[in-house]
Amino acid sequence: MIMCTHAIARDTVYCTSRRAARYPPESVIFEQLLDFNDADRLREVSGELGKNLAIVSKAAGVRVLQRGGQVRVSGDEPAVALASRVLEQLYGLAASGVAITGPDVEQAVRLLTAEPGARLQDFHGDVVLIGARKKAIFPRTPTQKQYIHAFEDHDIVFGLGPAGTGKTYLAMAVAVAALLSESVKRIVLCRPAVEAGEKLGFLPGALEEKVNPYLRPLYDALYDMIDEERGARLFQKGVIEVAPLAFMRGRTLSNSFIILDEAQNTTPEQMKMFLTRLGNGSRAAVTGDMSQIDLPRHQRSGLVDAVGVLRDIDRIAMVRFSDKDVVRHPVVSEIVRAYDRAAGRGEGERGERS
Repeated sequence: MIMCTHAIARDTVYCTSRRAARYPPESVIFEQLLDFNDADRLREVSGELGKNLAIVSKAAGVRVLQRGGQVRVSGDEPAVALASRVLEQLYGLAASGVAITGPDVEQAVRLLTAEPGARLQDFHGDVVLIGARKKAIFPRTPTQKQYIHAFEDHDIVFGLGPAGTGKTYLAMAVAVAALLSESVKRIVLCRPAVEAGEKLGFLPGALEEKVNPYLRPLYDALYDMIDEERGARLFQKGVIEVAPLAFMRGRTLSNSFIILDEAQNTTPEQMKMFLTRLGNGSRAAVTGDMSQIDLPRHQRSGLVDAVGVLRDIDRIAMVRFSDKDVVRHPVVSEIVRAYDRAAGRGEGERGERS
């Protein structure tokens, strides 16, 4: 690939917004010409009707024009450098057989904005699981990468941080991979139900019907990795089990991968009870967002308590996510940052309430 960069004087920066940003006539606008060897592969990166190039253009604030195997990027120098890095690395991924999607492009821009020295190939090459419909599941941020590797060396891993960062989804992927490789014999899904009260007896139906609405996010993640028919068989055989937190007391779970989701809504007593259920050959993932505690104001969160009590135990890892790790719609990370600015992360963590 050949690159050519030069600076030109212009009074308008072109971008995908409806109104072009105006600059004084003396402003210097940079252009970089990227010359790719394989025009067909470049079209895979560009996407249908150039939609992926439009994403790069809008996200980086540059103008992107493609002609054949060449892409011309123009705008402010740092933005041009960012967009060029994104396109070069996406082209490299396409060369290795990765199908480039719109969300991949959006995440690439976010990652290389936050971590200019990152290499996308390092993340795509770290596949946790090939899920349903041959979907490859892999970490998309440095913290996600740290998170999945924490499961290799620790018996219990805490995933702490805001919604949309992949805490539960990646834990489920690691659990399914462990089940398929027969390193564990079953998966146990657990979540506090009906906020902190867990008054399951007042809900209609059998036990599974009572807790299904609260475990729906875990089911959604599971069925992204195992087709529903196979998943249904595993549930029938008890290989995948729903275990409401209210019904965990007195059990010992051996050779299992246990996931406790929404752990911020446990009490310290419930958290201790859950963690002491682990038997031989078992591992656990505990996920939660300490800014989203639904407990009564006088009640301390079991997750906040555990983070303080267990931080020095070597076989327990605690991985903290931030808005930079959000992999849902791009607006989600902006929402998280806005709420953090308004309330402050420290005020949001209500675990220190008395």
